[in-house]
Amino acid sequence: MKLILNFWRKLTTPSKAAVGTILAMGFLGGIIFWGAFNMGMEATNTEEFCSACHAPIVKELKETIHYSNRSGVRAICSDCHVPHKWTDKIVRKVQASNEIVAFLMGTISTQEKFEARRKHLAVREWQRMKENDSQECRNCHNFEYMDFSEQGPRSKKQHSTALASGEKTCVDCHKGIAHKLPDMSDVPGW
Repeated sequence: MKLILNFWRKLTTPSKAAVGTILAMGFLGGIIFWGAFNMGMEATNTEEFCSACHAPIVKELKETIHYSNRSGVRAICSDCHVPHKWTDKIVRKVQASNEIVAFLMGTISTQEKFEARRKHLAVREWQRMKENDSQECRNCHNFEYMDFSEQGPRSKKQHSTALASGEKTCVDCHKGIAHKLPDMSDVPGW
């Protein structure tokens, strides 16, 4: 009986080495998890990843000034569709998990299916950008540094009034800046 009690005490009383080993394993596991999580976040922000499901859209982007221009500044998909702030990025990634389900179900698996859904997808994205005051645009385009004297009369007027007052945000006027527009016949204000 004494042998069993001693064995039980050994089992229920952790040694310092065991506690240290568990803490070290937990710390190392945390580092590995955090590193893998961030690598996954970055891997899903690449143009190659987006092209896997949205090849026609990425092709459209390559024909715009956001992809190729005289200044050499290039925007890729994630620059405009994934918030830069970490917490907002996580929220967007969770929302995007629905898009994986849609892809697996073949919702936009062909050009015809994509064209049929283009307006729905565009309206949803415009709404998201409107709600965050076109933050993804503002990551590169800073209103405070705009030189109105270098802009055309229409741009100068709109930027110095509607945008400056906060009445409108970038996406209100710049829909289709990086993609073809859907049928805009019933889009308010267009």
